[in-house]
Amino acid sequence: MNSYANQPEKWQENIRTAVRWIKEANGLLITAGAGMGVDSGLPDFRGREGFWRAYPPLERLHLDFEDIASAEAMRRLPRVCWGFYGHRLALYRRTEPHAGFQLLRRWAEGMAHGAFVFTSNVDGQFQKAGYAEERIVECHGSIHHLQCGKHIWPADNFLPEVDMTACKLTNALPRCPYCLEAARPNVLMFGDYGWLDQRTALQESRLKDWLARTERRVVVEMGAGKAIATVRRFSERTGPRVVRINPTDFKIAAHIGIGIQGRALEVLRAIDAVYRSR
Repeated sequence: MNSYANQPEKWQENIRTAVRWIKEANGLLITAGAGMGVDSGLPDFRGREGFWRAYPPLERLHLDFEDIASAEAMRRLPRVCWGFYGHRLALYRRTEPHAGFQLLRRWAEGMAHGAFVFTSNVDGQFQKAGYAEERIVECHGSIHHLQCGKHIWPADNFLPEVDMTACKLTNALPRCPYCLEAARPNVLMFGDYGWLDQRTALQESRLKDWLARTERRVVVEMGAGKAIATVRRFSERTGPRVVRINPTDFKIAAHIGIGIQGRALEVLRAIDAVYRSR
């Protein structure tokens, strides 16, 4: 990104507005979609071609993201489906969150009610960046947890081994430690009627309590796309004073918030530079 001074006046004005809202807030609601992880090196699946660049074997099988990230694939092709999810789990475990996570935490430290996170990402990056587990809602679940038809448990003991030439899990399929039923990620898949949402429901109840206490909150939304608009809609419902950060889909109604074009980390750094200068 060019320097702040080289940006259009409206862009600069929105940065200044974001800083004012952050300084006036008593709580920071962080809402995040897939674009939040791009600056940490995580791939953003934009279209079928982008997905197949990341997973060439699935192109040969004519499986796109919605095909493989589905309950049907887990039933019909468990080793291929676990090849995809197992690779993702290993990738998320070794990925370090980018510096923007800490900028947000620092702003929230000066607020009476701190920060709460609402994310559609299943990658666990906020926890890895040091955010408290009880201050996070993972609305689509977490790949770091497994489930059967009745139980949810941490995936800590599952170490996937994946042959990426075929996108197949090569070690034993995970099973429930309680009933030995076949296990799957505790994430909401496409066409999914078997996802257990108890963990997410508890998270949402904590967020409801926090929202009731934060009458002067600011919402900072990052990398939330339109294709699956769960995060965008939640931000808009929970505003006003929404700061929407997105490289392409940054527009938002003026009575709800402001839109700032750019990737998460570059815009957070621009906001922080002005924040620290005032």
